[in-house]
Amino acid sequence: MPLRPAVAALLALLLAPPTPAAAASPLADHPSPYLALHAGDPVEWRLWGPEALAEARREGRLLFVSSGYFACHWCHVMRRESFSDPAIAALLNEHFVPVKVDRELLPALDARLIDFTERTQGRAGWPLGVFITPAGHPLLGFTYLPPERFRALLEAMAGRWESEGESLSALAARVVETLEAQTGGTVQPLDPGRAPALEAAFRDQALDLADGLAGGFGHENKFPMAPQLAALLQLQGRHPDAGLGAFLALTLEQMASQGLYDLLGGGFFRYTVDPAWHLPHFEKMLYDNAQLATLYLEAGRSLGRPELTAVGRETLAFMLRELAAPDGGFIASLSAVDDQDVEGGYYLWREETLTGLLDPEERAAVRVAWGLDGIPELEAGQLPRRVAGLEATAAELGRPAGTVATQLEHAAAKLRKARALRGLPRDGKVVAAWNGLALEALAAGTRLPDGAAFRAAGERLYAYLAGVLWDGGRLARAGHGRQAVGEGTLEDYALVARGLLAWAGATGDAGARRFAARLVATAWERFHGPAGWRLASDSLLGYGGAEPALMDGVLPSPGAVLAGVTLALARTGELPDSLARQAAAALAAGGGAARDGPFWYASYVRLLSAPVGGEG
Repeated sequence: MPLRPAVAALLALLLAPPTPAAAASPLADHPSPYLALHAGDPVEWRLWGPEALAEARREGRLLFVSSGYFACHWCHVMRRESFSDPAIAALLNEHFVPVKVDRELLPALDARLIDFTERTQGRAGWPLGVFITPAGHPLLGFTYLPPERFRALLEAMAGRWESEGESLSALAARVVETLEAQTGGTVQPLDPGRAPALEAAFRDQALDLADGLAGGFGHENKFPMAPQLAALLQLQGRHPDAGLGAFLALTLEQMASQGLYDLLGGGFFRYTVDPAWHLPHFEKMLYDNAQLATLYLEAGRSLGRPELTAVGRETLAFMLRELAAPDGGFIASLSAVDDQDVEGGYYLWREETLTGLLDPEERAAVRVAWGLDGIPELEAGQLPRRVAGLEATAAELGRPAGTVATQLEHAAAKLRKARALRGLPRDGKVVAAWNGLALEALAAGTRLPDGAAFRAAGERLYAYLAGVLWDGGRLARAGHGRQAVGEGTLEDYALVARGLLAWAGATGDAGARRFAARLVATAWERFHGPAGWRLASDSLLGYGGAEPALMDGVLPSPGAVLAGVTLALARTGELPDSLARQAAAALAAGGGAARDGPFWYASYVRLLSAPVGGEG
């Protein structure tokens, strides 16, 4: 007897294989908050790796690689405008293999993609988008685009790849070959006798690029450029020059008194968008603050300026207060946008807020001393800056200096208390390289009369590096709680080793020197070969080979740093002479590469000029 239609349908449903549930995003619950933030996008993001490349080859699609980081304001804008848009997501999902990258976890990949985009488009930055062929060759790179332009680009690329895929793939391979031919090869090593001439050329180029009115380098936006300032400070200590000394003092004073520095909470922002250090881009990065803490402490000592030492101490205190992770390391960054998605909202003040928090005398004092005149600079208000000293403020207000000092202290306490109620997103991953810089800064802090807290923090950080990020044979790129994340790169090995060497010098800890020696020996094996330095053991990208010398960027050149630490440890017998010879040759290669632009190779100049001590 035939089954009734309804019963038959029910049986068919019950006996049919289960419909697979939508796969969870590989970004969900990722240790990187930047990647986890994108887990809810309608874009079906993959992680960078051999699986994504294999899928692109299997499906015959372009990869679309989007690289950014948590503290990046425009990265959040593009997520909100484009990656959350269903129509744009449909284009990406149907025609491409979309890959999301946290540039702070894959710095070598990101550096190669930035280099490609700069050299082919003339500029690069974040958020960075790059179309990559299934063979791993970059085809086209770009930075932030508004949604309508991004959608048009996706449609155009999808159409061209469908109709001209083979020719585009061949074109990408030829472009990569041309670019690599321009940067590959060897350099003529610098003769040791030419080091003084290279040092002089570095100083001259730095002063040519210097802003004599506001300090720093360049005449548009301003970055701290800590590696260059550190090299110039060392040069000033060895060969005092009135002009260079005045420039260094001006730069350090301006960076600490204007918009680059957080007057209320301490710590430096990433950069300013103007040449006068006035208006910052509001993210705070561990690597900037660690390098600048070390720089200011050294500048205070060598230039005889205790107020600079105070800035270094305050920056270390900020790191301990705002960036210390519960497990012993230091987190990566504080976001440029607040929890309401307002750029700088955590740090800015509107007139009505100031009037409600401060009494009239305090309000008048901050108007003069901190420039809070009630005229908003951005949507969220004004940023406090140190625009007038205590005596000048007292004179303008007609009050005793002691009274004004008390009023400013009370005002600062009230604003800090109110600011603490605001929300500021944090990137909690503990990046190895940046924590190496932090350990170096804490080592300098232990020498202060009140350095006990910095020593204790350094001990905790040392334990975290040795116990979480190092497994006895390999260094992780980062940590998340007690979990190691990713593969360490050249910069991780180099900067952690330098931090350990500085820590050993400050505390006498012989174990730190032994740990540094193991890192150095491993790094030479993994990242150096006959053609020079590799940034990572394998980025999987079909672009970017070994280089004989590596320039400084926001971080000091990892090749120069590793060579310097190698020489220092070889002098005390903790590394073999064979590695010392390799290090000397690598420094000479860096000196050769620096001939035409020594400013960008400051870490090499610093070591070649005064290699004694070796750690740079």
